[in-house]
Amino acid sequence: MSRCSLFYISLLVLVLRYSVESCVQRHVQAQVPEKLQAGYVVSKVNLDHCGFRRLYLVSNDPDFAVQTDGTILTADVITVPDDGKSFWVLVQDQRGHKWKVDVNLSPIDQVSQKSSSAVLRRAKRRWSPLPFNIRENDKGPFPKDVEFIASDSSVNYTINYRIDGPGVTTTPINLFSVVPNSGLLRVHFAVDREEYPQFIFTAHAIDRYTNQEKDQPLPITVNVQDENDNAPQFSSPLIFSVEEQSNPGTVVGQVNATDRDEPNTPHTSIRYSLLNGTDLFAVNYFSGLITTRTGTLDRESQDRYFVRVEIKDMGGASDGLSNQGLASIFLTDINDNPPTFKESLYTAQVKENQADVLVLRIPVDDKDLKGTPNWKAVYEITKGNESGNFWIRTDPATNEGLLYVAKPLDREKQELMKLELMARNEAPLVRSSSSWKKVPIELTVTDEDEGPEFSAPILRLKVKENVPNGTLIGTYAAVDPETKSSKGIKYYKVTDPGSWINVMETTGDLKVANTIDRESPLVYNSTYNITVKAVDESQKTGTGTVLILIEDVNDNVPIIPKPDLVVCSRDGQRSSILVNAVDYDESPYSGPFTFELSKESEGKWKIKDPKPGTSVVLEQAVDMPNGVYKVPLLVKDLQGVGEEQIVSVHVCECVKEGECAAQRISSRLGVWAVLAMLLALLLLLLLCLLFVLVCSTKGEKLHMTDEYDGTGGMLLKSNTEAPGEEVKDALLVTPGSGIDGGGATMEQQTMVGAAGGALGQQAIHAGSMYQGGMQGYMTNQSMYSSGQYGGGFYGNSSYNKFSDMSILDTWRTNELYLDNKLVYFGEEEDGRFAADLLKSYGYEGVGSPAGSVGCCSVLSNQDSLDFLDSLGPKFRTLADVCMSKTERGEQ
Repeated sequence: MSRCSLFYISLLVLVLRYSVESCVQRHVQAQVPEKLQAGYVVSKVNLDHCGFRRLYLVSNDPDFAVQTDGTILTADVITVPDDGKSFWVLVQDQRGHKWKVDVNLSPIDQVSQKSSSAVLRRAKRRWSPLPFNIRENDKGPFPKDVEFIASDSSVNYTINYRIDGPGVTTTPINLFSVVPNSGLLRVHFAVDREEYPQFIFTAHAIDRYTNQEKDQPLPITVNVQDENDNAPQFSSPLIFSVEEQSNPGTVVGQVNATDRDEPNTPHTSIRYSLLNGTDLFAVNYFSGLITTRTGTLDRESQDRYFVRVEIKDMGGASDGLSNQGLASIFLTDINDNPPTFKESLYTAQVKENQADVLVLRIPVDDKDLKGTPNWKAVYEITKGNESGNFWIRTDPATNEGLLYVAKPLDREKQELMKLELMARNEAPLVRSSSSWKKVPIELTVTDEDEGPEFSAPILRLKVKENVPNGTLIGTYAAVDPETKSSKGIKYYKVTDPGSWINVMETTGDLKVANTIDRESPLVYNSTYNITVKAVDESQKTGTGTVLILIEDVNDNVPIIPKPDLVVCSRDGQRSSILVNAVDYDESPYSGPFTFELSKESEGKWKIKDPKPGTSVVLEQAVDMPNGVYKVPLLVKDLQGVGEEQIVSVHVCECVKEGECAAQRISSRLGVWAVLAMLLALLLLLLLCLLFVLVCSTKGEKLHMTDEYDGTGGMLLKSNTEAPGEEVKDALLVTPGSGIDGGGATMEQQTMVGAAGGALGQQAIHAGSMYQGGMQGYMTNQSMYSSGQYGGGFYGNSSYNKFSDMSILDTWRTNELYLDNKLVYFGEEEDGRFAADLLKSYGYEGVGSPAGSVGCCSVLSNQDSLDFLDSLGPKFRTLADVCMSKTERGEQ
């Protein structure tokens, strides 16, 4: 049995080894041109039998590069020798198995491709050494020999070799040197391939004696062979996220890394691995893709994981260089947790008759991420709210459910309200076996003293219009919801637009107060509304509405709304007009109507086709002249009720149908019109003559000069031959003693004038004289005067004057006097006086018997006229004017 087992094991090993060895071919043979440019595809290693294993291919000759699919191409310009070129390709899989593929290149025989008649010539070969290789970070000792440079011209000449270019004369300077005589190339210090992967400098063959170049300059290529001296580095942040409860194999993120060493070599073959968290996450060794291993990742338990990632070159071999990084994996939230209630039953109390009141706050718990649709709760009343008495919303800050009363509750109808509330999220549940939670709510309605309630919110009554006042049409009673009794309830009207109904205060009876008219504008669709208020003993109120449906009676006769009609007269034919009637009652108390003409209209007018309806055609029975005709027309409704209507028909010539043409008016004037115009002209002429007469009568003014103090006066002609009988001593009035408070009031003087006469006045004032005339038509007039100036009084004297002085001159004299007096009061400040102010006056001089007087002085003798003898020269001039010539001659 053991031998059999060993046999099978050996056979299995041979089969596996054969399958591994048969994955790639061992030899590659290819013919290529003698000169190959960089990037030329030489051949390809067949990897079709290797399956999906990841392989690493590398050439031992730096002139050739091998891609991952096995394609072999040149890395630089190369020349294939006549005897061919050989190198090998190393193939390695991820398990560490290695295979060697030999590659043989032979140049294409160009001679066989030419015509046999062509002359074969041997061309001189140009010196072209193969690329040289040096190791990166070589330890020395330095200088270190690399290779010999040889030129074909050295056969005929003594050659010295010289080099220049990168690594020789440019950076890095003096890295390479050449022995002039032998052409030995040397390197003098270590170099970093990641900084200088290749050097191409130029070699020159110089005649030692003539110092002339004997061959063309030759480019020398030196490749720096890579050494695994750079550890791989992470090239992107290690921050990833994945949904919680994700299925196994869900992609978490991609780890990206780079290596500065030579690409497509084991030095840059990076292997990825996780050092922890391998029970939850996995990483692809070659791509660095992180995936989940389990479907139990729960954000509510742990929302972030830290996983250490290692990257290692050389395909993860033990001699490879590595680096480590800490990856952060965040779990994003899904709605895998429904909101849950904290209590199994919620209870609360609510007052009856209250609306829009917060009743209850209902808290919930949700483990999902706060502030997201997975956490935000939405509440729904699933039972008990069929009448819409409640509504609920979500508090955005606390996520609580806020339950409100939408309509007032009535404890007498239902004392306990039972609801069922469901809470859900804005987002649907995902990958969760749970369902939305529900909770019962019990609300107790508490009692409150309520106002009276009517038996029905709206009472409908039917009433015929025009029923007598005081008729009982119904009763609208209310009861107390607690006692179910109407005791102590009083009733009042709230609205009654037409004051048609009276509400009995104690019983609620509804009685007619005024005539109910169905055709009134207060009635809409045969319905009249009133509002009634009930008030109990605690002053609680309740309101109700009464809809009165008014039934029609035949209380309106048909009428013709437009009785003024126009009939257009036409030559040779008789015209007609349509007459319409309306009745504001409803059927059967309205149309169709019957129309009848009165007997007096028969023979002049007739009704065309007299059938019952709402209109009739009235036409002329005979030819009629233009004019207005009154046509009596009897209109009756369907019940035969109606009265005679007068239709005014205007027969005329029309400009258009229904519109009379304007009447022609004669342009000839009558006799009375001519007489009226003549009378108006005569009146105008009389007014003009009167105006000319008035304007031609002007008074001549006499100006006087004051020979004493320069103050002047003005005298007017009186048009009398003598001073007249007006100047009488009896007419002079002495000042009275009624002086009080700075003002002296003269006794009232009666001025008696004849009809058409003039009332005149004279005044003596500060040595100057003025005279004014005033037309008067009154029989009695009182004149008052007050004031003093200097040592003498001035006042008003009245007398009867009969003269032919012009009225116009009199008015102008008064105007001049008033103007002068106003100027006097406005300018002579020292001479101004007032009856209500006390002022002191100085003594005027020696020898004046009148002495110094003031507005408050009291005369010892009211009847004495001696003061007139000492009034001064100004008053003598006035006296001379007023005295007759005879009197002046006697003096």
